[in-house]
Amino acid sequence: MANVLIAFVSMSGNTEEIADMLRDELKQLGHTVTMEEMDDLMPAEMLRYDAVLLGSYTWGDGDLPYEIEDFYDDLEVMEFDGLKTAVFGSGDREYPIFCGAVDTLQKRLKETGANVVTEGLRLEFAPEKEDVETCKAFVTSFSNAL
Repeated sequence: MANVLIAFVSMSGNTEEIADMLRDELKQLGHTVTMEEMDDLMPAEMLRYDAVLLGSYTWGDGDLPYEIEDFYDDLEVMEFDGLKTAVFGSGDREYPIFCGAVDTLQKRLKETGANVVTEGLRLEFAPEKEDVETCKAFVTSFSNAL
């Protein structure tokens, strides 16, 4: 089984709740999981893992949160050469760009040579009961690619 990093940023706790759900599902599948807050993480640390999930809420009109702007900028010079990754996030459908941070992070990961192995997970606010199956499907797809 894989050694997986889940790195996230959460302001209201919604993205952290998603991260917790994903961690629990990955552990049930036998993976080793480490969780870190993204604003405390250097992108080079991602290379210590077999696979990485990045999670972020979307701020304003599809923007990355200010807390991870440095992390995002530092990603630009990284070379991940096939590192298996995926992105998840929370957002608010009231804004024109729903979960835009997911798209922004996926694009940057691809630019670094990372292998984004499954389409990003986008949830409105905190995960609800109806989101459990969506989260499980995301984890299953991610896990199958490892």
